[in-house]
Amino acid sequence: MRWFLIDKVTALAPGERIRGVKCVTLGDDVLHDHFPDHPILPGALLLEAGAQLAGYLVEATFHREGQPVRRALLAQVRDARFYEPVGPGDKVELEATLVSSLDGAARARFEAAVDGKRVARGELTFVLKEVASPRVHEQRRRLYALWTRDLDPPPVNP
Repeated sequence: MRWFLIDKVTALAPGERIRGVKCVTLGDDVLHDHFPDHPILPGALLLEAGAQLAGYLVEATFHREGQPVRRALLAQVRDARFYEPVGPGDKVELEATLVSSLDGAARARFEAAVDGKRVARGELTFVLKEVASPRVHEQRRRLYALWTRDLDPPPVNP
């Protein structure tokens, strides 16, 4: 994955909700071109941050020890809205809530806010698929361990 857009998971309740943060800095490569002299985080990347967080919630919800690991693949985006620009120095607080699920799919709502003011929201549908790649699984486990390093107790990362 080229863009890791969550810096930290601050709360996780599998089957219910997840919270996390993305700290936007001038060091984010995309801000140098979007836009010169007026840097803002592209809405597509804000949406991707919500999808990364919600996807982790879906994987944590459906993970079962002893069964093949299934990864959450984004299948649909509905009702995405962007309210305010997000730029350098902003701490984006994201929350995703599971709204429905089947054995092979789940839907989540996400919302993003800066300083308590909503900047984006949307509804995301994921399908769960087995991925035959040990590299993908190892990368996700390491990433999820970094994201959740301060949670007590630390979750089991699929």
